[in-house]
Amino acid sequence: MTQHTYTRNAIAQMDANDPMAHLRDRFELPEGVIYLDGNSLGALPKGVNERLQKAVTEEWGKGLIRSWNDADWYPAPQRTGAAIARLIGAGEDEVVVCDSTSVNLYKVLVGALRMRKDRKVIISEQGNFPTDVYINAEVADMMGYELRCVAPEDVEQAIAEAGETLAAVQLTHVHYKSGRIYDMKGITEQAQTLGGLVIWDLAHSAGALPVDLNGCNADFAVGCGYKYLNGGPGAPAFLFVASRHLAEMHQPLAGWHGHAKPFAFTQGYEPHAKIDQMLTGTASQLGLIALESALKVFADVDMSALRKKNQQLGDLFIALVEQELDGMGFELASPRDGAARGSQVSLTHAEGYPIVQALIARGVIGDFRAPDILRFGFAAPYVSYQDIWDSVSHLREIMKTGEWDQAKFKTRQAVT
Repeated sequence: MTQHTYTRNAIAQMDANDPMAHLRDRFELPEGVIYLDGNSLGALPKGVNERLQKAVTEEWGKGLIRSWNDADWYPAPQRTGAAIARLIGAGEDEVVVCDSTSVNLYKVLVGALRMRKDRKVIISEQGNFPTDVYINAEVADMMGYELRCVAPEDVEQAIAEAGETLAAVQLTHVHYKSGRIYDMKGITEQAQTLGGLVIWDLAHSAGALPVDLNGCNADFAVGCGYKYLNGGPGAPAFLFVASRHLAEMHQPLAGWHGHAKPFAFTQGYEPHAKIDQMLTGTASQLGLIALESALKVFADVDMSALRKKNQQLGDLFIALVEQELDGMGFELASPRDGAARGSQVSLTHAEGYPIVQALIARGVIGDFRAPDILRFGFAAPYVSYQDIWDSVSHLREIMKTGEWDQAKFKTRQAVT
């Protein structure tokens, strides 16, 4: 186990030297709470509440339908997509915000398979986020493809074995349970060399670490707006289509907002030539407004510097767990190497659920994923090194006193 090398004073010095510390002031953070669940729902950025109030009371309340033009509502999906594009290494005209991650995955997966009609194999991962697996399975069944879900360490081999039958690979860039990062560039290149297309789910990447879709020559990507992008509960999702594919793309949910001339109201469908073709119906405008406002947090943020901090937060958490919790039944479920790990650390414990609930009762908010994962997300803009020290201190007290072993903590709630 790691030697007892960290002290509270050393942690305080890490915060004093943190070039990202000023970003914490951009969020509304409740007193007495350590928030380590930004990988599930991001914290509220300052300014979002005021922006929504204006949208409701002035733009909707007074401007009414005129606000589609007067308040510039109509191009919000493209405008917000352009703001996300900077964070994921895409062109501003290659990303649009709309619908949910599940719906967007359905669109791009069907569209990709229509581009590879002569092939029959889809590769994905065992343990991928459930919605990805469900969509992959339904689309494969509907369109007559074979879905092969393999262990993470076997993905490259499965791609090679599929050979010229490979139609598409669909993976989550950062695994939602373990935080393991896939080699986006290497896997994309391997699949494309065989003639396949690759779809990346960036739900646990966007806003947490640098992503370079165009640098990796990515084909398609999807992701959500409510985790590290801090867009609020149920915020709309985003999707990316490489510009080289737009002319050939044929997404299945043709709707009037994806039409080349929506307000011509023609009966025949003509897809828009640009990323707009990936839209379907009218945008959830209030959700878009909240997400667009939230993204201002990142306007001047160096994602490489942010990535360095979230690696350090994770490294510190692991070191303190091993320093303070030795012999208490915890095992590391995330890569130890920070370069191979996203902005989270997961532990396993046989009593994971009540332990997480006991932490939450103390104001340390992480979450639980079945069967035994305690998951802690480190959103570098608002998590401090002191937060890590205090979280592990609380966890140690809960374990030493048996505080977790109470009926109220063992009753499963609807959301874990």
